[in-house]
Amino acid sequence: MYKKKDILRRPVRDIRIKKGMSVRGLIKEMENMGGFSGQHMVNGIHITERMLNDRESFNFLSFPGDIVSTGLRGVLAGSVKHFDAIITTCGTLDHDLARASGGRYNVGSFESDDTALHKIGVYRLGNVFIEKNEYGLEVENAFRTIIKDILKANPGKTEYSASEIIREFGKRINDDGSIMRQAYLHNVPIYCPGILDGAFGTQLTIFSQDHDLKLNLIKDELELSNISFDNKKTGAFMIGGGISKHHVIWWNQFKGGLDYAVYVTTASQYDGSLSGARLTEAVSWGKVKENAEYVTIDGDATIILPVMFSCIDLF
Repeated sequence: MYKKKDILRRPVRDIRIKKGMSVRGLIKEMENMGGFSGQHMVNGIHITERMLNDRESFNFLSFPGDIVSTGLRGVLAGSVKHFDAIITTCGTLDHDLARASGGRYNVGSFESDDTALHKIGVYRLGNVFIEKNEYGLEVENAFRTIIKDILKANPGKTEYSASEIIREFGKRINDDGSIMRQAYLHNVPIYCPGILDGAFGTQLTIFSQDHDLKLNLIKDELELSNISFDNKKTGAFMIGGGISKHHVIWWNQFKGGLDYAVYVTTASQYDGSLSGARLTEAVSWGKVKENAEYVTIDGDATIILPVMFSCIDLF
């Protein structure tokens, strides 16, 4: 039963834009705007701040690889050091390695003739254009150079988990703007349960045909299991759905659910997809605690993430 005195406590206040206003100043103005997804974003900023400031909480960052093809790669690389683990897709490794190796990505358009692009050897990822040689060959050449050095530096070691391989790559990538590089420098493991689903995984497959190299996918799953059981409190900032989001919430259900959760998505919940599923649905599964601090933010991460992270005190 609703009580008026309990639910009518915060009047909506108009935002007042001022010349030269900072992003933090704008967010302060938005505190009581009562504005749909805008209010959710403000709530998400506060939850993320409390999560990252909670020294008892083991915090995950999860995201899909498509956003790494954009300038958001820099935001993600800069935020790595504030989290305890990353869960992502193979596309992150593909784009991060291509960009770190000098691959040039270009601003494009959604409204393009894709047949014409194919004829001239240009890939389109949303509104990002990538010349064929700037992606496939860049990834292939960089991969083979680094993987050979990894095996040479570790004679006798033929079996690796996905996170171990990624760490070895981060150790050797000469680009401080790289997500893998920053994860290595700050000792943050990157878990990629779908590592075979992309160019990086294809190169692993091809390379293993004539080299003694084995991939142990279960080892990382056991590490994630240990994290869930060894940490009383956990939190997650999740961008997009799919395997990266699911691996976060799946393993956390074994400890009773996440204590903090912020989810950014553009998907609809009405097709029953995980990408569209709001965090309240995860409560029903025990993947997010009933009393957790959580919010789902509907919107494009390439807009929302730079705004949110620029307002968080730790950045």
